[in-house]
Amino acid sequence: MHAAAFPALAGGILCLSLAALAAGPPQRAVVTRPVANMFSKPSSDADVVSQAIYSTTVEILKSRGEWSNIRTPDDYTGWVETAELRALHDESYPATQKAAQVESLLAHIYREASVTKHAPLVSVPFEARLEVLHEKPDEGGRWIEVRLPDGATGWVQRGDVSLDPKTLEIPELVELSRRFLGLPYTWGGSSAQGYDCSGFTQMLCRRGGVGIPRDAQPQADWQGMTKVERAGLQPGDLLYFGASATKISHTGFYLGGGQFIHAATHEHPVIQIGRLDDDPWTTLLVACRRWKK
Repeated sequence: MHAAAFPALAGGILCLSLAALAAGPPQRAVVTRPVANMFSKPSSDADVVSQAIYSTTVEILKSRGEWSNIRTPDDYTGWVETAELRALHDESYPATQKAAQVESLLAHIYREASVTKHAPLVSVPFEARLEVLHEKPDEGGRWIEVRLPDGATGWVQRGDVSLDPKTLEIPELVELSRRFLGLPYTWGGSSAQGYDCSGFTQMLCRRGGVGIPRDAQPQADWQGMTKVERAGLQPGDLLYFGASATKISHTGFYLGGGQFIHAATHEHPVIQIGRLDDDPWTTLLVACRRWKK
């Protein structure tokens, strides 16, 4: 079951040819929608199990009508609309090693190096990666030309991206986590449009250089975690809440001083800071984990 909080666009998208989904090894594709919902069944009426963000390379496991069953890099599977993908054959995206990673919560990409002449082509979320074509030399190198996953070109402002994203240390992750305060809790969310509890902790660990499982129970059970006693908690540790250690339904990221940050529906459905000594968290805490960097 997907981890829950307690209690419980773009123009120029190219459709994936169904012929590319013939039997054989899984077909690779790149996500061309800013945030593609992954459903449990090939229908938008089904529940959302996770999300795949813009520029993510995925494997297509099978197709059914206008839907494709995909596997994301964190080994999660779900159904997306085939129109949200572009098939990759022998090429990759980005096709070069030089990429710009979005560091703003949302970055506008323009058809030319100007914020005033036209509306953005597309607005893409935190962690999306863009293939760099070249950097505009004037205006202090403010603009970077990029090739988009659908093959179009555009311009992104340097202040929205990093050309050399670094693995963050725990104090930097604590600082990063606070940037997301107030974003909406979103069931199945794994983007800056809205995270669920385990999507949020997974993102923070990923920025710390460690890929942990997508959902809360598998996170707590993961062999890359070390058990920690409540009295020994340190900033960066992960907290797990539920009926028992085998029935975990929520997770958060420990900040220190008895505080933790989490995506929750408790009182306010947003990313928020809670206190371990407060109800209901003090009685629901069933596991503490330290992930290995």
